[in-house]
Amino acid sequence: MVASQVSASGWYVEGVSALGSPANQNFISNAAFVVTPAGVVVIDALGSPALATRLVAEIKKVTSQPITHVVVTHYHADHIYGLQVFKALGARIVAHRAARTYLNSDTARLRLEASRQQLAPWVNDETHLVEADDWIEGEKTLEIGGVQFQLKPVGPSHTPEDLAVYLPNEKVLFAGDLVFRSRIPFVGQADSRHWIVALDQLLAFDTKVIVPGHGPLSVEARKDMQMTRDYLVYLRSSMGQAAKNLEPFEDAYKATDWSQFEHLPLFRVANRMNAYNTYLLLEQEAN
Repeated sequence: MVASQVSASGWYVEGVSALGSPANQNFISNAAFVVTPAGVVVIDALGSPALATRLVAEIKKVTSQPITHVVVTHYHADHIYGLQVFKALGARIVAHRAARTYLNSDTARLRLEASRQQLAPWVNDETHLVEADDWIEGEKTLEIGGVQFQLKPVGPSHTPEDLAVYLPNEKVLFAGDLVFRSRIPFVGQADSRHWIVALDQLLAFDTKVIVPGHGPLSVEARKDMQMTRDYLVYLRSSMGQAAKNLEPFEDAYKATDWSQFEHLPLFRVANRMNAYNTYLLLEQEAN
């Protein structure tokens, strides 16, 4: 793990384009930090306590300032299992209130249990879910050390609780998992219709650099957001037509031309599941 500078005060670490495993310590997502005169603000906490400890070490190479805040873009496992490390350092956790439903759900509990098995020893019985100290609902601006952080709720999209973080003075957008670069997005149970709307909202920011939730840094904001957007639109149009025609999913999937996306990493792992979940979503939307 090596931190790369993205702006005057912003840095990020880039996860690998793979599924989480013991070999990679669940380092499959990005995290970032911003150094201010009053402390360090971290954006996302990575997928295991060990990774969070490594991120803290990277931060210490850059500054001796304390870590005062962690902003969580969403509560998926690969972004939050490191939170307990930052909490122990005294950082305040900031997240969108919609995440509380997930945190208190069987889904979150079962996912953690499975991760303890699948990602041991990096995720183990001592790994636990951490609630935010500050739950926000609408747009909010944090000002820390004279640096403005615009927190914009953009869910329900990838998750109900999606938060984007924008530094207006440096024109840097930390987009969370609304933007995937160089790989197929993970759609899961996402509200893809609103995700497309949210991407249009993010395109309105005057952005020079995007730090995506997964993949390398983007200096072509419109192009990279457009890739995610185009994929979601294509999923909805192809699977929507099948659902409307009451065509069985298997037949629809085989008949769909996926050639424009097949070259992307994780296509074979994620695309079929993305298509199936979108098919089910569009069946519901039609009823």
